[in-house]
Amino acid sequence: MYSKIVILNFPSKVAQKALVCQLTKKFDLLFNILSARISNKKEGYMVLEISSGSKPAFNKGVKFLKDQGVSVSSPEHQIYKDEEICTHCGACTAVCPTDALYIKRPEMEVIFDKQKCSVCELCVLTCPTRAMGLFSEVSQKVA
Repeated sequence: MYSKIVILNFPSKVAQKALVCQLTKKFDLLFNILSARISNKKEGYMVLEISSGSKPAFNKGVKFLKDQGVSVSSPEHQIYKDEEICTHCGACTAVCPTDALYIKRPEMEVIFDKQKCSVCELCVLTCPTRAMGLFSEVSQKVA
């Protein structure tokens, strides 16, 4: 099974179309919506995990989206947790859509599982101590 996280940016002219559903119907792809913000007749974005039986099938689905005017990209950054300034308040765990951030009990310690992270950046916005940050692949802080 081939699986990849992608970011879709929808221009206003296609935001009202059910394009993502077509991935299943026309291309036999599975999708998991990790984060989304789209409103009818306005621009929007989605972070999806798309899975298929093969990479060529995945590529056909991505080509379909691009042909419809959707911008498709891969996450270029990763989320990082700064253990030195994290107070383990748990605010990030409340907004994490993939359970990449969770509280280990009984220690009450916030744990970050990078493998589950969808790079939605909600934890970065929520963290009161700024322990959650956005870094490029070479671990240089960008935000």
